Amino acid sequence: MSSEQARGRAAQSPDEGHEHANGAGAPGADDAAVRSVDRAAALLVCLSDADGSASVTDLSHSLDLHKSTVSRLLSTLERRGLVEQDLESGHFRLGVGIIRLAQSAERTLNLRAIALPEMEALAKVTHETVSLEVFDGVAASVAICQIDGPNLTPMPDITGRPIAMHAIASGKVLLASLPERTVLSIARRGLVRYTARTITDPRALLEELATIRRRGYAVAIGEWDERLSAAAVPVCDARGSVIATVVVWGASARVNATQLPDLITAARDAARGISHKLGWSGAAQRRTGIVPVLKDEDEDEQEHEVSDDEFVS
Repeated sequence: MSSEQARGRAAQSPDEGHEHANGAGAPGADDAAVRSVDRAAALLVCLSDADGSASVTDLSHSLDLHKSTVSRLLSTLERRGLVEQDLESGHFRLGVGIIRLAQSAERTLNLRAIALPEMEALAKVTHETVSLEVFDGVAASVAICQIDGPNLTPMPDITGRPIAMHAIASGKVLLASLPERTVLSIARRGLVRYTARTITDPRALLEELATIRRRGYAVAIGEWDERLSAAAVPVCDARGSVIATVVVWGASARVNATQLPDLITAARDAARGISHKLGWSGAAQRRTGIVPVLKDEDEDEQEHEVSDDEFVS
């Protein structure tokens, strides 16, 4: 408390002090409470962005608050288990209480409902069919949302239909996010050939997944159905784990080498919007092997890699 604030409180009459203690009749009391909550929230966000932990001085500089204010906020948050202090360094980090809150919030998230506005906008922008697809936990990719764009050729409804991951763009993104031993376990069940373009060799599949991890998206050109082509990018949760894919797909005559770069960029933007709604901050993914969300600076490489060679039968 500043000396001016102290003098102001000392000047209060007994009745005024009683009213302030009960939160009634106190001009600006609500504003002060909101300001404290805002500062506490900003402090938690600052700690989440810190590299493991941060000192009171670091937090004070980052938030432009006096160190005594930061210390008081940290003490309150520590009592609630939202932050904890390292006894050796004196630095603070997020506490286990944050994990409990995050788990509770995550349970209430409805992925389809959260993604729907982005998916509708994507279908409108690309004029193609779009879908949101997830790993079924066994060996398939399943669409939980499909929206048809205003294209001329109607696409089959694949909602709820398990499709082999090695033959479709979404499946390859999901496979690229899994540990190699899991991918090999799925491959041992058999990589069915659907068309002449389907990858059926496990070694070739692993090489394809390595490429997907590097460039941040997958394409499938007539690999499940010769008439269909698609591009897919990952959706990440708050921990940076890939939990779904955004897919743009349609007739191979339209989804071609000329159109793919723009479709990938649009899908990437939609996936990024969904990921941010799920709490993803844009930081590095949780572990090596997770597909990165395509960054803006990768666009030149993206355009270079999507070549006419991929469309040669």
